[in-house]
Amino acid sequence: QVQLVESGGGLVQAGGSLRVSCVASGLTFSNYAMGWFRQAPGKEREFVAGISRSVINTVYVDSVKGRFTISRDNAKNTLYLQMNSLKPEDTAVYYCAAARGSYESTYRAVQSYHYWGQGTQVTVSS
Repeated sequence: QVQLVESGGGLVQAGGSLRVSCVASGLTFSNYAMGWFRQAPGKEREFVAGISRSVINTVYVDSVKGRFTISRDNAKNTLYLQMNSLKPEDTAVYYCAAARGSYESTYRAVQSYHYWGQGTQVTVSS
């Protein structure tokens, strides 16, 4: 049974930093491209960042470029999202997701992802 379990969310002041993690089990982690999404109340789920199986390729939504960094440790089956210079508009539930795909590809679309975590809340106060 595939499980993706996020952790590390919390309450932080604007300008602060958080790192959220996602531990995967029940799948061969290195065979999946990974992504982070977020969903704020009343809004659709939004792509935040993606990383290829190879670790080399990453992609970000424009609103987080230069502030967020996605990374993965295939030996630990773990995905990370380092979030710096946080803004109140970053407040959302953050989800990790896994996508089958080619070695160098990254994916932005919700429909590209096959497995999802339960989410972790990130709240940024002004």
